[in-house]
Amino acid sequence: MAEHAEHAAYPVGLRLSGRRVVVLGGGQVAQRRLPSLVAAGADVLLISPSAKPSVEAMADTGEIRWERRRYAPGDLADAWYALISTDDPEANAAASQEAEDRRVWCVRSDDAEAATAWTPATGRSEGVTVAVLTGRDPRRSAAVRDAIVEGLRDGTLAAPHHRARATGVALVGGGPGDPDLITVRGRRLLAEADVVIADRLGPRDLLAELPPHVEVIDAAKIPYGRFMAQEAINNALIEHARAGKSVVRLKGGDPYVFGRGMEELQALAEAGIPCTVVPGISSSISVPSAAGIPVTHRGVAQEFTVVSGHVAPDDERSTVDWSALARLRGTLVVLMGVENSGAIAATLIAHGRGADTPVAVVQEGTTAAQRRVDATLGTLGATVRAEGVRPPAVIVIGEVVAVNPTD
Repeated sequence: MAEHAEHAAYPVGLRLSGRRVVVLGGGQVAQRRLPSLVAAGADVLLISPSAKPSVEAMADTGEIRWERRRYAPGDLADAWYALISTDDPEANAAASQEAEDRRVWCVRSDDAEAATAWTPATGRSEGVTVAVLTGRDPRRSAAVRDAIVEGLRDGTLAAPHHRARATGVALVGGGPGDPDLITVRGRRLLAEADVVIADRLGPRDLLAELPPHVEVIDAAKIPYGRFMAQEAINNALIEHARAGKSVVRLKGGDPYVFGRGMEELQALAEAGIPCTVVPGISSSISVPSAAGIPVTHRGVAQEFTVVSGHVAPDDERSTVDWSALARLRGTLVVLMGVENSGAIAATLIAHGRGADTPVAVVQEGTTAAQRRVDATLGTLGATVRAEGVRPPAVIVIGEVVAVNPTD
């Protein structure tokens, strides 16, 4: 093979579904390569006296077949592809020669020059497989692979579809505000959208990155007319989707955590519009975390409860059992509760929660404008007023507020 080493490798995608692949050696190389072979649908035979625990688990679950022995001549019969990675150089050489004699494409982990195939650095993103070969520099291959896959995933690498795309709506949770905290899938869908209908609390910085042809609609400014705000938003989603556009409904946090995502999904389903829901990082967990507050901590809080505070406790529309919440010993996270913070604190105290319970209010969490204001349950309402706290803010009630890194 050495006389051909100066030629570039010919890249090709092997379709191994149902075809026999023989892997010699159950060590680290097999641990890394077997999942991809299984994902390709290959009929994998592992030949090795021993194996890594994760490789053994694949055999135990029936994903691969394992013969607990060393390589023997004839093992590559009927194979389409072979991966040779034992710690025995003589066995590797013999198996490599058998592969050559049987015209089986063969990868060798110990001697790339003696192999008839090289394994590229591979990554996948939404149906696209990226495979990179840079000859004898696998680290560079991996770096190039990572850059391409990351660009495809977050939309920074433009790769427009040239075949018909499925139209419809994606309800995308944008996270708590920091544009870096949107999910990879959410960011990719944004990059592929024709229309984006955005909430005020979504990651607004991402909108500036959209291509010029994308229509961005502020949900707070949709003409409501005789419609309720939510109904008008539903109608806008349906209208643009029926026009053949790919629509993203960009919401703050998670679509299903006080985001009325299900109402929008139901309206789309009734209109026959396909919809994809992309979960987002909820501010109920991420904002306290960004402010240094764990919502649970061993020996302090074994549970946390998330509640909406946009309806006052004494309002007949409230469905929250505040008396039950007051009896809990864990963490209470209140979203949309700034306006009613004083009434919420008073109600909890009236039902038995200690007035000295630590409280933190985190305004505009995860953004450059984030600030944290500390109080107790007894002083919460007055502190919020005195400090001029305004929405969006997350209120955290419980002993976890007092936990610090040195505890």
